[in-house]
Amino acid sequence: MIEIESLDYIYEDGTLALKNINMNLDKGGVISVIGANGSGKSTLFLNILGILKPKKGSIKYNNNQIRYDKKSLRDYRKSVTMVFQDPDKQLFYSKVYDDMAFALRNLSLEEDEIKKRVDLSLKKVKALDIKEKPTHFLSYGQKKRIAIGAALTMDSKVLLLDEPTSGLDPMMASCIKLIIKDLSKEKKLVISSHDMDFIYEISDYVYILAHGEIIGEGPPMEVFQRTDLLERADLEKPWLVKIHQYLNLPLYKTQEELFKNKTIKESL
Repeated sequence: MIEIESLDYIYEDGTLALKNINMNLDKGGVISVIGANGSGKSTLFLNILGILKPKKGSIKYNNNQIRYDKKSLRDYRKSVTMVFQDPDKQLFYSKVYDDMAFALRNLSLEEDEIKKRVDLSLKKVKALDIKEKPTHFLSYGQKKRIAIGAALTMDSKVLLLDEPTSGLDPMMASCIKLIIKDLSKEKKLVISSHDMDFIYEISDYVYILAHGEIIGEGPPMEVFQRTDLLERADLEKPWLVKIHQYLNLPLYKTQEELFKNKTIKESL
């Protein structure tokens, strides 16, 4: 669906931010991009969205190269949308419903269609009960959910999620994880995050970025056992991988799978 070929991106000050990026985002329902701060994750996402234009290389959607004129980008972003790390950058209106309806009204949709899409998106992010609430009264976790819901109203095929669990308490992070699992059944998700436990569980395929370059890729149960790659990228192993390697237990994808192990249950 989205393929990136030999992409370089250079900042205005001449810094090479991304170097020879090659990615195929059709290797699973949930594709994750991981790396330390400054590795280039957000810059990569902005290139994929078409906000930034690469110095070299290309980004293709359905085998067609992205075009950067206003009309082409407008059409492209009906299919590919993004939820930014800071939800306050995406909340503009005083009430949740109006904020969710903003992009749809810009597309001149009928109000009946807008209401249908907004209510469905709010239901998907488990926020239907706050649609009339003023946005400045929302908690940070609620703002995160509303930002995701606003992107869902566009009914895009691909959703980019930049640090979706950042700044959330464990309960709200679990809520976002469940929302993402549900969304992955109906659309392509591309996620960046510093939470390796979350990435390990949620992902079908992982790319590792370090200093603007992809240094490794593969299924999470393979990638996260590569100590050399994780050290180069300044990343921690997920706790399930650690207990597999250090306690000689089987490698599980989720903690639920681990706790179903009879030996483990009897020792608790």
